[in-house]
Amino acid sequence: MTFANIGTLGTHPGRRDELVGMLTRRSADLAEAGCLLYEVGVNDEEPDMVYVAELWTSEEAHRASLQLASVQAAIAEAMPLLSGENGGLRFDVLGSPLRD
Repeated sequence: MTFANIGTLGTHPGRRDELVGMLTRRSADLAEAGCLLYEVGVNDEEPDMVYVAELWTSEEAHRASLQLASVQAAIAEAMPLLSGENGGLRFDVLGSPLRD
């Protein structure tokens, strides 16, 4: 069963695009850790918010990825940009009309 993590990351004013740049850097580590999808987006109606949609092979794979040195470094780099206004939801994926 796959695991989805959908989140919002609030940034300090004017720092959104900088965070998007960090989050969209190529990362072979994520794929190797079991990340199937990692999409980053914005909505101009909320200029200081970044949206992230993740799909993982399992919740355990997602949790383990947070221990990778490259992920820890990315989190540390992003922290100064974040306002603390974060949210989201997590769920187990039961199916999709796009795949078996």
